Amino acid sequence: MNKRIVVYRPLPEALLDELKRDFHVDDFGHLENFEDPVFRAALAEAHGLIGAGRPITAELLDAAPRLEAISSVSVGVDAYPVEELTRRGIQLCHTPDVLTETTADTGFLLIMATARRAVELADVVRRGDWQASIGGAHYGSDVHGKTLGMVGMGRIGAAIARRGALGFGMRILYSNASPKPALEDELGARRRELDELLAEADFVCVTVPLSAETERLIGERELGLMRDSAILVNIARGKVVDEAALIEALKAGRIRAAGLDVFEREPLPADSPLPHMANVVALPHIGSATHETRYAMARRAVDNIRLVLAGKRPLSPFNAPARTPA
Repeated sequence: MNKRIVVYRPLPEALLDELKRDFHVDDFGHLENFEDPVFRAALAEAHGLIGAGRPITAELLDAAPRLEAISSVSVGVDAYPVEELTRRGIQLCHTPDVLTETTADTGFLLIMATARRAVELADVVRRGDWQASIGGAHYGSDVHGKTLGMVGMGRIGAAIARRGALGFGMRILYSNASPKPALEDELGARRRELDELLAEADFVCVTVPLSAETERLIGERELGLMRDSAILVNIARGKVVDEAALIEALKAGRIRAAGLDVFEREPLPADSPLPHMANVVALPHIGSATHETRYAMARRAVDNIRLVLAGKRPLSPFNAPARTPA
């Protein structure tokens, strides 16, 4: 009897067809909520789950007694109870590597857009308010030759740092749990304690994963250490930055601008001031949102679950399950 896979995020048709050749696939790619009774019935028989973007709870796992693997179409795993999955013997897979360069492009896009005030000034043109050559009130600032401070120096952080150092001659500082000697040799990067980095950097780019240790890592105190000419870019997770403190710092001019692809609540609530602030570039969480990369992520998720359900090691496991599911 074929093993069953429940899909709870849209997948390319070709990849769905591939799965259907070897597995029984229940496609809930456009599911509105996990309480759907048809979904729950399928979950009770599922050996594998593929999806992203919805929190997985212990209660949901209780409803899936046969579950062997969850394959997330994402690199971040903050939606999953990793310790609980490991205890239950459920393999969690994710999709690192395939989105590194695209997400780094987004990070550097936010650096450029905030520094040169691109969105704000494009709106001037769009409104028909460009009546004469712009003056100092609309000047931006240079990126080349400035100091880029990376909060987190994993794959994505390193890719952004390369763009800054090799493309724009930027001085690279980084705050990371462990030193990165190869990157120090390659880019001339220098490791700093977080407080030192915040005080020195012209651009502070946050790329750390969300965890109990990193939630609200950048708060009122940390924002107060930054220069009033500095720019904060967050492409990690919204909760890594204290959003209320950031809004106040931007309003008060304690930092110059922010480029944000992630927020504490997504989509942004209608009453959020962030999209309406001239010194904020706010994007709708598009870090990996290109046709090529989203297909590559789905491809990796499919490959991961096929391997696990065949009793093999996946390409990108996140945990090491303590036991094999019954």
